[in-house]
Amino acid sequence: MYVADSRASTPASADGAVRPPAGRRRAAIAPTVLALGTVSLVTDVSSEMVTAVLPLYLVTGLGLSPLGFGLLDGVYNGFSALVRLVGGHLADRGGGRHKWVAGIGYLMSALCKPLLLVVHTLTPIGMVLAADRTGKGLRTAPRDALISLSSTPENRGRSFGVHRAMDTAGALLGPLVAFLILRATVDGYDAVFTVSFCVAVLGVLVLVLFVPGQGQGRRGWRGWRGEGAGGSGGVGGVGQTRPTLRAAVGLLRRRDLRRITGCSLLLGLATVSDSFVYLLLQRRLGVPDRWFALLPLGTAAAFLLLAVPLGRLADRVGRWAVFLAGHGALLGAYVLLLVSWRGSALPYVVLALHGCFYAATDGVLMAAASEGVPEALRSSGLAVVQTGQALARFACSLLFGAAWTVWGDRAALAGAASVLVVCAVFSVVVRPKGAVAV
Repeated sequence: MYVADSRASTPASADGAVRPPAGRRRAAIAPTVLALGTVSLVTDVSSEMVTAVLPLYLVTGLGLSPLGFGLLDGVYNGFSALVRLVGGHLADRGGGRHKWVAGIGYLMSALCKPLLLVVHTLTPIGMVLAADRTGKGLRTAPRDALISLSSTPENRGRSFGVHRAMDTAGALLGPLVAFLILRATVDGYDAVFTVSFCVAVLGVLVLVLFVPGQGQGRRGWRGWRGEGAGGSGGVGGVGQTRPTLRAAVGLLRRRDLRRITGCSLLLGLATVSDSFVYLLLQRRLGVPDRWFALLPLGTAAAFLLLAVPLGRLADRVGRWAVFLAGHGALLGAYVLLLVSWRGSALPYVVLALHGCFYAATDGVLMAAASEGVPEALRSSGLAVVQTGQALARFACSLLFGAAWTVWGDRAALAGAASVLVVCAVFSVVVRPKGAVAV
């Protein structure tokens, strides 16, 4: 059983953008988006089960220093940057292989879960996490390209918002399942890793059965008319853009896409990883170890509630404005962690701001970047933006872990907040002109 391609009977306008037929009401969200959202929901239950317990498992269980944890966390969150361009290129090159490239990535990540049962030292754990993130790197750009290509420019932000909301529903359930397993079993970590593997396999099956096998928008490079061609320095003219690595990198000659990529990279340098935020909260409030796995629930709940409304808002008022406002929410979370306030509401406010940051940036950035990328290179173009951001967050994890080890957590966070302010101001000044409401 496959979900029908919502774009199969939708004509393209003169500029290559897909428009709804006259006199026919367009479906708000394409079935492909909903199917991919279900895959992400199931997969995130699996991955967030591991993510929720990993910081405590490594720092408390294995005794890693903040610097050692920063290295592994950087690998976990940034190693995928090395293969995102490969995954994007393979999906574009095949024309209809978005699903299968993404499927390989999902399967690779699933197979890494049981390996955590047998590795207990820094090097092998790092290798397993690197392999897991390789799978994520392969799947992310093809998946986001499918979402972008199955949506119209007018509702692209909303489509990404719906997908991210479903994805975050899984992120909300994952830590809860991990918490229940830890409380109900003797060898809690091993049980978490085992159940995580089983759930990940289920996600792969949903992808195989319910996501269409052919890529969305299969008009290919010959049919592209320049959708979202804002900015100068395009790659090729009408009918000349071929899905090659050179053409993908050449997309950076487009002013808007280059600015989006550069700004997201700079802001990523000041984006402290989720795990560090939860460790900071635990140390500030003295949260018992058994409750640590529940901290990501606050972020996930805020993300879930705000992803769709902020996606719709981005479509209406401008995606770049919403994207930068999300980093303002992140700055607010940093400030609250730095001040002396210890009220009972502190964790709720910090986690709500943290979730608001993701709701305003994750899918919104992909929707903004899609406007400057032709369909034939959609997966590769989004991978370029994702790669810059992932590399920056990898560097941030290393630097933050080193600063915490040398100067302490407060000094490290103060430095990250200062860098975030500078980068946000720069991003306001050089904002891409095309990243506005459609």
